[in-house]
Amino acid sequence: MKQDELNPGSLLKISDAYWKTCTLHAAVKLDIFTIIGSEKLAETEVAKRLQADERATGMLLNALCAMELLKKIDGNYENTLLSTTFLSRNSPRYVGYIIQHHQHLVASWNQLDIAIKTGRPVRTRSLFSDPEVREAFLMGMFNIAMNTAPHVIPQIDLGGRKRLLDLGGGPGTWAIHFCLKYPEMTAAVYDLPGTKPFAVRTIERFGLSERIQFLGGSYLDDPIPGMFDLIWLSQILHGEGPDACSLIIQKAADALSPGGMILIHEFMLENSMDQPLFATLFSLNMLLGTESGQAYSEQQLEGMLTRAGLQNIHRIPIHTPNDSSVIAGYKP
Repeated sequence: MKQDELNPGSLLKISDAYWKTCTLHAAVKLDIFTIIGSEKLAETEVAKRLQADERATGMLLNALCAMELLKKIDGNYENTLLSTTFLSRNSPRYVGYIIQHHQHLVASWNQLDIAIKTGRPVRTRSLFSDPEVREAFLMGMFNIAMNTAPHVIPQIDLGGRKRLLDLGGGPGTWAIHFCLKYPEMTAAVYDLPGTKPFAVRTIERFGLSERIQFLGGSYLDDPIPGMFDLIWLSQILHGEGPDACSLIIQKAADALSPGGMILIHEFMLENSMDQPLFATLFSLNMLLGTESGQAYSEQQLEGMLTRAGLQNIHRIPIHTPNDSSVIAGYKP
């Protein structure tokens, strides 16, 4: 670009992008899209159902139209297909919980400069002691996995493996989808004991209580009971530093039967560490909220798997809705 063609427009778009973010956050928190549902409502009626100021409600609705999340026809507002599918609580593909989780992170992102100077997190774990915050996080992870798992699992050749460990599996969403795809598979979800009620309810919802068990424990502090021919580590390593990640992978390898497979699912950085964009930003999010967590590159994860004795390590070419990646390793 020539000097006389330079303008600050692209920088200003980056700088004020949070205005749209906050508008979406407010609309989801107020449950605008569920309130409108399949109806066509005037701003007066929306404000009445929200018990909110009519003028302010109109401003929000118009902004959501400009963002193409609502349509305005003859003065009435209705949902778009996108908002009906993902932003109404009545949809099985609702992602509002993960959006609420993102809203809970905003305050820490506003202190990124402090985290950069100190190298320390500014978001404490006590944030998640709030029931609303914890529900948004757990259900948000469920939302994401529910939308991602059906895309990912059919793209992976499991080679007839039948006993799965979903390590750090939370509500067990991945284990559920693996078992739905492979009727002969049984699974165990290993996570902190406090997660058990949520996991049990979720597994029961899908009628898989006889095939999926819950194992309570800490993958950092406790041994992993049992032996498995497939171990799935989805989005758990980024919360830990390299040494802890190596420990987790070694524990997984020890619980793997000969010929078994470990699959790591993460927002993976390129080996240069400066791409893709989301993974670089996600690494900053880990800086804000953990002592030593970060996004990892393919090379870094391959090294951890190699040190744990795994072989034939390779990245599986998959496409996911959120640009995550999978790397595999096999026990001799």
